[in-house]
Amino acid sequence: MRVELVTVGDELLLGDTINGNAAWLGQRLAENGVQVTRSVVVGDEQDVIIEAVTEALSRADAVITTGGLGPTSDDVTRDALAVAAGVELRRDPGIEQRLRDRSARVGLPLRPMALRMAEVPEGATLLENPMGSAPGLRIELPGGPVYALPGVPVEMRAITDTAVLPELRASVTGPVPARRLLRTARVRESELAGRLAAVEALPGVKLAYLPDPAEVKIRITATGPGAQAVLSEAEELTRKLLGGVVYGTGEDTLDRVIHQLLAERSATVAVGESLTGGLLGAELTAMPGSSATFAGGIVAYATGLKTALLGVPEELLARHGAVHPEVATAMAMGVRDRLGATYGLAVTGVAGPDPQDGRPVGTVHIALAGPGSVSRVESPLLPVPGSGPGARPLIRRMTVVHALDLLRRNILGLDAVREWSDDQEDREELA
Repeated sequence: MRVELVTVGDELLLGDTINGNAAWLGQRLAENGVQVTRSVVVGDEQDVIIEAVTEALSRADAVITTGGLGPTSDDVTRDALAVAAGVELRRDPGIEQRLRDRSARVGLPLRPMALRMAEVPEGATLLENPMGSAPGLRIELPGGPVYALPGVPVEMRAITDTAVLPELRASVTGPVPARRLLRTARVRESELAGRLAAVEALPGVKLAYLPDPAEVKIRITATGPGAQAVLSEAEELTRKLLGGVVYGTGEDTLDRVIHQLLAERSATVAVGESLTGGLLGAELTAMPGSSATFAGGIVAYATGLKTALLGVPEELLARHGAVHPEVATAMAMGVRDRLGATYGLAVTGVAGPDPQDGRPVGTVHIALAGPGSVSRVESPLLPVPGSGPGARPLIRRMTVVHALDLLRRNILGLDAVREWSDDQEDREELA
């Protein structure tokens, strides 16, 4: 079953909105054995939409569009599909009544333009939208069916799961590929690929590497007879080859993994931040229920506040400046003790765009203070993509990942960097 995606919207072409719908659809369709062969973005122009859909149907079994089903003048997908099918738009009384009822419930008059959402190409099938006003549409064109979905992500996803996927799945022949997503931290994509040559060589197995700042997701796909068994073999070998750098699977995130590890040990963590300015604490409070294991945080951005709030000795700051391993260690111990946590995690460094106290941009010190007098500090020199504006947010994001992974590895008794190489230069590059 081959499907092409056509996402509609000037905001996507101009970069005002990230095209998350195509990413979600690609993943969701693949999980159900549907092959996405092409994905294009077009603007809010009727002729362009017609051309894109018509060309897609010359190659694919079906087309899914998103966007252009709303009430405003730039929502022209339904008009384009009617022209492509050679039919007229007709007012659907059922949709019109739902729109009127919806407006009445909120005590607002129904604007005339809203009735555009009740216009349906003749012969089209309505796809119920449980999350919004505009229904999806299924319309037969020369070459195959088109599923037109709203651009609002929550609405698009609901209609896909309830109406589109069941129909497409029924057309899938042969075994559905088996997939597993493994998540790794602090190792480069090229290093992972070098380690996994034996997995790549397994019959019926394909690996894809999906990099993020300081993280790489590895998607393992197994096809053919016995795909699930082949996938299990590939995953087992991957974990054996990568060891502790694999921190989770699927929708796992570092913060979720850490909260689970802390909860299992009845432990808590507090954070002291300088260059990340609260990003580390924000990451650790993203998950509902995080208050059970996150004690709190102190953002001591100004040098003087590192002494006032975290107890960093003034003499230490005067001797080394704010960006130093010993300062990071003092920050970690200070936030642990002052907030009464099991672990104190602290970060300081230079995010740029200019050097600080003679330290280059990308210099970062991450310290962890555990129970008692146990402490640990790491000082990766994070890569800087030139001197452009992208360096600062990248360094801050990578620092958060490095800090969280330091805590994870400490809790588990791992050292993911040393287990990969005995050469100090290689270890620094991996860090």
